[in-house]
Amino acid sequence: MRRRSPTSQSSDDSMEKGQGKNHHPRVCLLASLSGLFWFLLLYFHFVVLGDNHAHNSPSLDPLSLNLQSISTPPSVPIKRPVKLRRAKIEIYRELAQPPVVKPVVSANSSRRDPVESYPFMRALRTAENKSDPCGGRYIYVHDLPPRFNEDMLKECKSLSLWTNMCKFTTNAGLGPQMENDEGVFSNTGWYATNQFAVDVIFGNRMKQYECLTNDSSLAAAIFVPFYAGFDIARYLWGYNISMRDVASLDLVDWLQKRPEWSIMGGKDHFLVAGRITWDFRRLSDSNSDWGNKLLFLPAAKNMSMLVVESSPWNANDFGIPYPTYFHPAKDAEVFIWQDRMRKLERKWLFCFAGAPRPGNSKSIRGQIINQCKESKVCKLLECGQTSESKCHSPASIMQMFQSSLFCLQPQGDSYTRRSAFDAMLAGCIPVFFHPASAYTQYTWHLPKNYSAFSVLISENDVRKKNVSIEERLNQISPEKVKEMREVVISMIPRLIYADPRSKLETLKDAFDVAVEAVTSRVTKLRRDIIEGRKDDNFIEELSWKYALLDEGQRELGPHEWDPFFEKPKDGSAESDSSSAEAAKNSWKNEQGQNA
Repeated sequence: MRRRSPTSQSSDDSMEKGQGKNHHPRVCLLASLSGLFWFLLLYFHFVVLGDNHAHNSPSLDPLSLNLQSISTPPSVPIKRPVKLRRAKIEIYRELAQPPVVKPVVSANSSRRDPVESYPFMRALRTAENKSDPCGGRYIYVHDLPPRFNEDMLKECKSLSLWTNMCKFTTNAGLGPQMENDEGVFSNTGWYATNQFAVDVIFGNRMKQYECLTNDSSLAAAIFVPFYAGFDIARYLWGYNISMRDVASLDLVDWLQKRPEWSIMGGKDHFLVAGRITWDFRRLSDSNSDWGNKLLFLPAAKNMSMLVVESSPWNANDFGIPYPTYFHPAKDAEVFIWQDRMRKLERKWLFCFAGAPRPGNSKSIRGQIINQCKESKVCKLLECGQTSESKCHSPASIMQMFQSSLFCLQPQGDSYTRRSAFDAMLAGCIPVFFHPASAYTQYTWHLPKNYSAFSVLISENDVRKKNVSIEERLNQISPEKVKEMREVVISMIPRLIYADPRSKLETLKDAFDVAVEAVTSRVTKLRRDIIEGRKDDNFIEELSWKYALLDEGQRELGPHEWDPFFEKPKDGSAESDSSSAEAAKNSWKNEQGQNA
């Protein structure tokens, strides 16, 4: 019995051990079956059912997903066997990916997944929705604090040193309605509009835009309703640079904190300033230097700024028309005006309204005035700073333009003049003496074929060669003159700003043309980003040339206008500084708006 006791004990021990060995493979088998069961269950739920649901539910259209709303679940450590944990991690990775449609990858390009990579894809897709009339046209407007716009209008007396701008901010920025006592205008739609009022006109016009959206992810572009022109006008005289820059720096700081800014770093943003670009391009931090530095701020360089005169050598500003006196509320008002301009008898071959610039050695105004005085077929309206000058009378100016075939438009203190748009509104063919007075400025609004609607006579031909303007214009046949005048008259709708309180039915005005150009520009930029296209050869100093290129053309070459835009070869900033000086002089002559 004593000998069996150990044996019996040993047998019992071995039986227990034997049972332990037999349980191990069973547990593994059960764990494997359990893992397989859960794997098949998850596979059936997420792949089979999920796939069917994705195909049947329009709400999960992968092309309309906004990546900002998709977040990857954080990785949480799971205390499970290594193989099972790895299997679970792979499943989580699959579930974390948004259900997207991969773009077609061509042999010549390697594209990343656009929906995964670019948060503006939703906006691009709206353009492909043919049932949406606003597809690719949506505009999101920042809700700026009133200090950036409306508060300036409340302090309208401070907007100009010489002019009480309060009356010019009435009627949604159009100014007082004008009487038609002399029969020069139409009975409706004519206002005494200040030439620097585009800020508020454009802003009010935007409020009537038919494709506004509160969802910035749908926007083809983002509008910043900052009255940049009114802002700088308050502080140009008698204020230091800190005061001139404060609103611009404040604006940039405000914008960069907005989520909309981070989408493209501001490259889809645009704003309007009803002044020339040189008022926003101060070259130094000296208090004696002109303007503010808005357009030199790094953030502002990403935005598109629409100004009444842009820089030929910079890429972040674009020219839009000066406002005229005509702001129709209906298409019919435009058609009636156009028909009237076609039927007018024009007794003068050419005309000029303006003042000489004796302090500017480069100005040819003196020669133009002399030639006009000596000609029997030229009408001259000399401008001055006195209240008796007829240049202050819109009726006198428009009446002269309406009675002339050609209207001379030399440079003023800067490249451009409001007078050019008043002339074209009157059906008068403009004669320019520098391509930057129109052709490289208003590329969105004017035909590329400049000879179809205007005449270009080089300043040097007048200054150095004493070319006769009368003889040059007489060389154009009457048939050609008629064709050119018809082109000018047909351009009228896109050169005027309609009444911001209404909307033209079928015609596109200057506002519509500008907004369409901005959205097209942003859309092209977005597509270039997706395609990986970069213009590494872009030369900003030759910016004026790019807008003149044909569709699809990217390479620059020699141009007939190169001599007009050459900067000093020593690399000095003479061109920029002279432009800034011109801006300063233009303020001195502001009292004569058409001078």
